[in-house]
Amino acid sequence: MNASALLRAARRRTLLIGLLAGLPLALAVGVLATRMFGLEAAYMITTAGLLVAAGVAVWRARRLDARWLVARLNDHPRFEDSADLLFAAASTLNPLQQRQRRHIEQRLQGNPPDLRPRWPGQRLLLCLLAAALIAGTALLWPSATANPPVAAGGGANETAAADSTPALRGSWLQVTPPAYSGQAAVAGDKLDARALQGSRLQWRLQFAPQPQHAWLQFHDGRRLALQRDGDYWRASEVLQRAGLYRIQTEPAMAAAGRAYRLDVVIDRPPQVKVIEPAQTLNQAAPRQRTWQLRFEATDDFGVNNAATLDITTAKGSGENITFQQRQLTLSGSGPTTARRFAYSADLAALGLEPGDEVVARLSVRDNRSPQPQEARSASLILRLPSEQQVQASDLEGAIKKVMPAYFRSQRQIIIDAEALLKQRGSLDADTFIKRSDAIGVDQRILRLRYGQFLGEEAEGGAKAPPTGDLPTSDATSAEGHADHADHADDDGHDHGNAAEGTPVFGSATDVLSEYGHTHDHAEAATLLDPQTRAILKSALDQMWQSEGHLRQGHPDQALPYAYKALAFIKQVQQAERIYLARVGSELPSIDMARRMTGKRDGLGNRAAQLTARPAGDAVVANAWHALASSDGSVDLDALSHWLDAHPNAVPDPLDVVAAIDALRQQPDCRTCRNELRAQLWPALRRADGPPARRNAADAVGRRYLEALSAPQEPAR
Repeated sequence: MNASALLRAARRRTLLIGLLAGLPLALAVGVLATRMFGLEAAYMITTAGLLVAAGVAVWRARRLDARWLVARLNDHPRFEDSADLLFAAASTLNPLQQRQRRHIEQRLQGNPPDLRPRWPGQRLLLCLLAAALIAGTALLWPSATANPPVAAGGGANETAAADSTPALRGSWLQVTPPAYSGQAAVAGDKLDARALQGSRLQWRLQFAPQPQHAWLQFHDGRRLALQRDGDYWRASEVLQRAGLYRIQTEPAMAAAGRAYRLDVVIDRPPQVKVIEPAQTLNQAAPRQRTWQLRFEATDDFGVNNAATLDITTAKGSGENITFQQRQLTLSGSGPTTARRFAYSADLAALGLEPGDEVVARLSVRDNRSPQPQEARSASLILRLPSEQQVQASDLEGAIKKVMPAYFRSQRQIIIDAEALLKQRGSLDADTFIKRSDAIGVDQRILRLRYGQFLGEEAEGGAKAPPTGDLPTSDATSAEGHADHADHADDDGHDHGNAAEGTPVFGSATDVLSEYGHTHDHAEAATLLDPQTRAILKSALDQMWQSEGHLRQGHPDQALPYAYKALAFIKQVQQAERIYLARVGSELPSIDMARRMTGKRDGLGNRAAQLTARPAGDAVVANAWHALASSDGSVDLDALSHWLDAHPNAVPDPLDVVAAIDALRQQPDCRTCRNELRAQLWPALRRADGPPARRNAADAVGRRYLEALSAPQEPAR
């Protein structure tokens, strides 16, 4: 036997001793707690006691470590105070120590000592006697359920028993949720319950002495009879709506118990969320063949694994439109409370052609029984472009294809300007101004390109973009040559010299200059709507300011304008055209026969009249005012009927019902009146606000009023 085996044996013996001493005491304390505090509190106390006893036993066992084992082994002379060599690393020992270690191991294997602690018989016996004493005390202790759960003292219960008046001695309520919820049943001595709608409630009550009849009286007038079963009275009901109830007996109990509350948790319907596509209305790409659909359905108690996908296709145009509906069953994936459904629609298999539409909608159900709740997703529409739209989109794409590259250039200008500012300390003045001027030239080129999209005249004909390293004389001569280009003979205005530049494929400028004279009218020569055009003009203004500062060698002053230009360009990038049909008003036809007759039959009074505000329900207001005084009579029956007709007028109707019931039981209770009055406050009609004050007259208005109040001269 080695040292590790000795240590494990000692730890097991210590753990058993601790459990045998602590577990009986914990169980006895749990029995006493059952009699004193009830079953639910006893569960918690017993569990805590067992955990404490087990924790102490484990802690005592873990205290036996290698140091303890070395000390115990060294107590034996035959180990020669060398037991610590058993736990030392072999590489750290010299030859003499290694030889001594082998001798110790041989002695330990030949005759191992018993290091386990002895069984403490007296201590264990004392613990068992203490546990038995506590358990005997618990048996003699009066049960917690022996007292009735009502506001009455022990003297009243003894008087009721002496007068043969029934009194509640024990109560038990079990709540069994519906099977589809997957929740476990809960039982206890509390008669208040909060459960899922459709849960089964089972009461078991005990009276002493036994009454002739017993029932549960609900606040809405319903009665649930209690059936006697030996010493107990039982009843069962399925919870459908919230309410308050009292326990009634015949003959009546000495003291009326409080009203118990039943709250209902509503099973919410499932929720369907569309993950893909992101929009409900989608435009198909020209060569799109599939349509990806993904949904997520969530529910508090689980979603059915099978869902129905409704697909409707619309073919044709005008009045010749045909519809075809299909239903597909999809299987979900993931947990029951959050299932995901996916489907890839094959547009060719659906028989879709250019100009057709397809509508998809997913329907899911939850696991509610017997009537599952259903929810539907939003309708997703996919429109296939017609042949005319495809041609138009192809042409528009050819014209606007180069625009995103222009949008990205402004950001590059900002990056170059910021990089130049960081290098200011390492550059001489001439180099700094020259590089700033080069960036300003790039800003000018970008401004001219955007100006072409607004229909402005280009500064020169179509030519390759200049660069910053072009000599000044060459750039000036090229620009001067372009500016003095002659007009063509057939149009009478400047088009620029086509020979000076090579047309660039996909360039919006070259396409417009070749197929149309868009710069004749600036407002009509744009591909953008008026609002977008205005934003783009603002961007050009900021580019102009940025260009001026850059050409003067001040990039720090140009950056604010460059940033503003970039912001305007981003707005243009996100702009869309919206066309609204202009519809005129349709006035009723004039009856020519009634003209100039002076008859006013059938005409209403057109004088401006203020309609009276409908009067609010006076039941709540009268009850609220009557509750203010201690001697005021309150019509509680009318208030109860009003609450049944307007359950949403107050935040929690059951609180109001409980306050009404408490005031019925104790009409002279001032606290009950104040509580009911506070519960009715949210249902009171709000007071009308004061009329708005007229704005003070300005200078012109004051002169007008003064002129009206001035005395008038008599007419001559």
